[in-house]
Amino acid sequence: MLDPSYKITNKILTAISKIEAAEEVIRHAPLLPLWEKQFKDDAVVRAVHHGTHIEGNMLDKEEAKDVLMGKDVLARPRDIQEVINYRRVVEYIDEEAKRHIEKITEQHIKKMHRIVANKILPDDQTGEYRKKQVVIKDSQTGEITFTPPSAIEVPFLMRELAFWINKENDIHPIIKAGLAHHEFVRIHPFSDGNGRVGRSLATLILLLGGYDIRRFFSLEEFYDKDSLSYYQHLQKATAGDLTSWLEYFTWGASVEFDKVKEKVLKLSKDAKMKERFGGQQIYLNERQVKIIEYIQEIGFLQNQSFPSLIPDISEDTILRDLKDLIVKGLIKKVGSTKSARYVAT
Repeated sequence: MLDPSYKITNKILTAISKIEAAEEVIRHAPLLPLWEKQFKDDAVVRAVHHGTHIEGNMLDKEEAKDVLMGKDVLARPRDIQEVINYRRVVEYIDEEAKRHIEKITEQHIKKMHRIVANKILPDDQTGEYRKKQVVIKDSQTGEITFTPPSAIEVPFLMRELAFWINKENDIHPIIKAGLAHHEFVRIHPFSDGNGRVGRSLATLILLLGGYDIRRFFSLEEFYDKDSLSYYQHLQKATAGDLTSWLEYFTWGASVEFDKVKEKVLKLSKDAKMKERFGGQQIYLNERQVKIIEYIQEIGFLQNQSFPSLIPDISEDTILRDLKDLIVKGLIKKVGSTKSARYVAT
């Protein structure tokens, strides 16, 4: 029976409390962009780019974005396919989370791998556990840094992992995600693509545990920004004690969730705003978001600033946006001529 060894430290508790606080702020923010799809799309691009880049994909973020938009990119076919596949696995785990699946089974994990390895590995290796012994080598020195369990052990270990994920419901979802992430990578059940599937599995556990925050986050970005630390913490945990890995994992999640919180708070600085609007969340279009941010930063907005703030948009359109913000009680107009100012209420 899988029984991970770890301690709940102050660092872990502090990170989880930050995640909880960020999630609460985001869930109850009085202002959210009508264009929140843009937030989600950006999170997907970041997840896809960093989730593949950390394992050697040579596309930069803009190239990965172009691939996802269906544009032609001059690059290695494998790099392009990895990006396409990772996008599809992100969509897959989102769909499973929306369905509120009761269990994460081996079939779910194998499906993730089939998506990740599509057109990259031979068909008989996609979604199938490895049949050979593999070793993990240092990319710089070529030295063997870790030898995963033998191939004959993999089916048993994966059944055990799936059983543990679904049975241990008293473990906090964030800790469960971190433990499952490490155990999956330690088993290294597939011939390739284990990192991508492991990170996807951890994210799915978070989503099912209620930590979706509108799917604005990308844990992959945190790992890729300091991939050496990511791999060092994983490797250290293979010695048996997962405490430092959990400290790293929960801290990374808190950093990413806090970034999302700051994006939302940028639009909702007034803590009493929700109370003023009777507990309702107000959705703004992209131009209105820029207007609110500008007024919050400068203190007021005048007509002569329209062209620089929102180029290529007619003054009449901006005035309609301003009128709507006045009706919603977010701003007020001071004065009646062209030199009038729009300020926060």
